[in-house]
Amino acid sequence: MNLLGLFVDKGFLSASDRAIVEAELVKKRPLDEVLAEHNVSLADALKEAGKIYELPTRLLGDPPANQQVFSYVPIDSARHYGFVPLDIVDGALEVGITDPDNIEALDALQFISSKIGIPYKIFLITKQDFDRVLDAYQNLSGEIGKALSEYEIDTSAKSAPSDKNTSPNMHQQMKETLATSVDIPELSEESLTGPHESLKEDAPVTKIVSTILRYAIEGHSSDIHIEPSPSKTRVRFRMDGDLHTSLELPAKVHEAVVARVKILAKLRLDEKRKPQDGRFSASVEKRRIDFRVSTFPTEYGEKVVMRILDQSANTTTLESVGFTAENLADVREMMKVPYGIILIAGPTGSGKSTTLFAMLSETNRETANVVSLEDPVEYEIPGVSQSQVRPEIGYTFANGLRSILRQDPDVIMVGEIRDKETAALAVQAALTGHLVFSTIHTNTAAGAIPRLIDMGVDPFLIAPTLVSVIGQRLVRKLCPNAGKPFPITDSIKIFLGREFADLPKEFQSALPPFKEFYHASSTAECPNGTRGRTAVFEILRMNKNVEQIVLKEPVEEKIYAAARASGMLTMREDAIVKALRGEIPFEEINTLGGELFPDEEKS
Repeated sequence: MNLLGLFVDKGFLSASDRAIVEAELVKKRPLDEVLAEHNVSLADALKEAGKIYELPTRLLGDPPANQQVFSYVPIDSARHYGFVPLDIVDGALEVGITDPDNIEALDALQFISSKIGIPYKIFLITKQDFDRVLDAYQNLSGEIGKALSEYEIDTSAKSAPSDKNTSPNMHQQMKETLATSVDIPELSEESLTGPHESLKEDAPVTKIVSTILRYAIEGHSSDIHIEPSPSKTRVRFRMDGDLHTSLELPAKVHEAVVARVKILAKLRLDEKRKPQDGRFSASVEKRRIDFRVSTFPTEYGEKVVMRILDQSANTTTLESVGFTAENLADVREMMKVPYGIILIAGPTGSGKSTTLFAMLSETNRETANVVSLEDPVEYEIPGVSQSQVRPEIGYTFANGLRSILRQDPDVIMVGEIRDKETAALAVQAALTGHLVFSTIHTNTAAGAIPRLIDMGVDPFLIAPTLVSVIGQRLVRKLCPNAGKPFPITDSIKIFLGREFADLPKEFQSALPPFKEFYHASSTAECPNGTRGRTAVFEILRMNKNVEQIVLKEPVEEKIYAAARASGMLTMREDAIVKALRGEIPFEEINTLGGELFPDEEKS
């Protein structure tokens, strides 16, 4: 298929423009960029081509994250026939093809599908995207493959008998092999503020690990999972909240890879029976990247999870975490109180720590003493005295908070309230004139108050000290210009009416008009239509009505009803507002529980 020729036939380009575009493409310029100079949208033009072939289309701004799909299609076959695997969705192998007229390619796809026992679905893609996918696969798999070959040679050579026919100390041998040219410095209390060198790859296992780290960073992943099984080791990257298999390694290298990570994180190599936690840091393209490392013993070996923290991107503000203008005004007003407790509620991975750091960044750190107690310290905040708890030596949240109160603090951040002693000390700090920020693991904002009572905090102490509870979750964000609007049908209006039925009328008038929602649609810069995540919130503010409920009948349903009467929106409703404003796709509303909206056909 000659895409440019098709564009000329459909009137998107003139013959003379086509020649100019072809000349620019020879210079390796992106097709969408060149077409934009001729006022042609690649997405629109590709869709027209898809109509001719009666095929769905796809633009790939980034290479597919799920590199496992290449195990189904050999790289040589992909290159020869002009198709590449993209992902597996709903049990079907999604394949991008450049020339739907190529009968041999379709026959080859049918053969592959029958062999692996998985149906396939074809998408029309551009030649430039086809080349980019192949390059990404060759780069990651090629680098890892080369390192694995070197590892085979290296281990074979080291396992050969010596002249003295003595058996080497395998533990020491592995440690020495893995430590070769280690230029990723480990983080410790002494080195946190020191210089951080760049990733360097010499030893085979070092190459494998550093390649995995580099590709995870370049792919904007938040976590890396290294998971053992009897026959292989699976490497998965978490991107925008979802895990994608990016690589599979032979099971025999798993122990060496784990040992390499342990060396970087200063963990014990000989301890494989219980979990360990550590961290290290590296510079990648002049960016400081921190890695939080957790090991976990499983049946087939230790699983490793690494959280990626980009310190150079630590510019989180209250505006950027996802507060609406109305909620932002409320939060800033709360933060002006001289004392009290502000809690962030939600499960693990809901962005609570990010919101806390954004709030701390707005505190007055010049005239106030701001101290934090964290497990672990994730982001460095200038002007804040940050301390990491160490339960293994008896330095817990409770003990640390007791010490902080002797440090003349004005603002205290406690990473998490998880037991009676920490909760009681936080309340005591608030009663004695301190502003306390912390997190609590509950599903809703209203559920935080019964949780505190379960921990042993008396209701008559909660009422005067708790300023607010902010519940939150993370949802996907629409890319700019990637939202495809669709009108709200009568059935959706019925659901919206039920959702806001118990919200007082004066607050309903502040909602955006129920006019249209948005589906995520592909663009040249954003093929999935979404990129990154934002938070949705529910803010429970303590007032006289809520106080009375806390003192008399502190059950979640009663607390919610009192807060609702004061205009509190739930997280689901905050998502509805953001969806109506085109900030998140319609589909994200149903990820927050509650009564599901009816499915809408994507046109």
